Amino acid sequence: MRRSSTVRKLVAAGAALTLGGLAALAGCSAASDADGGASPAATASASGEPAPSADPAADLAALEGVTVAGDAGAAPTITLPETPFAIGGDAALLLAEGTGAALAEGQVISIHSTWFSGEDGTQQGSTYEQGRAESLVLDGSSLPTSLVEKLVGAPVGSRLLYGANQGTATSVVVVDVAGSEDLPTRASGTAVPPVEGLPAVTLAEDGTPTIAAGAGDTPTELVSQDLVTGTGAVVPEGGTVVVQYSGALWDGTPFDSSWERGAPFSANLTGGVIEGWSQGLAGKTVGSQVLLVVPPALGYGDEDKGTIPPGSTLVFVVDILWASPAA
Repeated sequence: MRRSSTVRKLVAAGAALTLGGLAALAGCSAASDADGGASPAATASASGEPAPSADPAADLAALEGVTVAGDAGAAPTITLPETPFAIGGDAALLLAEGTGAALAEGQVISIHSTWFSGEDGTQQGSTYEQGRAESLVLDGSSLPTSLVEKLVGAPVGSRLLYGANQGTATSVVVVDVAGSEDLPTRASGTAVPPVEGLPAVTLAEDGTPTIAAGAGDTPTELVSQDLVTGTGAVVPEGGTVVVQYSGALWDGTPFDSSWERGAPFSANLTGGVIEGWSQGLAGKTVGSQVLLVVPPALGYGDEDKGTIPPGSTLVFVVDILWASPAA
């Protein structure tokens, strides 16, 4: 896995909270695939994920005692059954069904969220106040699992209630689904002629890349070269991206591929991936296919990643399928 996508980090108690807090609650762990190969994720640290509950049924029953007022699609208010209100882990429930298309895992969804303190029920923040919904991927890397389970299959326009014990306090969040969109499966745009000296890339019929060995000395600086230039939005610095990618060593030895895992990779470019990705993908456009050659200093340095020896120069082919809007 990778460090969770965070549009806005869950901040200290008392500060305004936005949907980025839900992303932070998704949790994180070290990145690896089933074969022991490393993904481009940065080494993960402890997150603010919900505390595990010894009694999920009790958590859900407690959350059902929260009263939410207001129509879906507008800022809500809540009344807690008691104060302080606390649950042992996290729980989610569907409050009202919308009339739009059913959500599917892996889609990009637009969500409004309003956060409340479990201590006294006061509002801590709302995307309605910011004037726009947050966009993120409907999967377990971007959102807590219990919320994903309730969102998948729910129609656009639905309202949900989510609660989470963050260790020192419980937060209660009202979530409104504003929209959804399907992701493309591969890059699309204008092909760019190959650059001499860089590893050659060949594509299978479905778009899966194969990376040939590089020729000559390994580059000492980051290379970020379009193979296909897309016409979509510009990837913002520090933004969240959804991509398909394959990675190989400079000698052509493959070590990881989202194509082989059968699912795109979602990550934040601030701390969620190696620095070579953060620098090399920012400023690119959605729809592009980018060849990254990452020197050790911007990759894993002298760290032993199993299939990636210490001091390795890394080569990635990255199809940019989606990027979070610029702030």
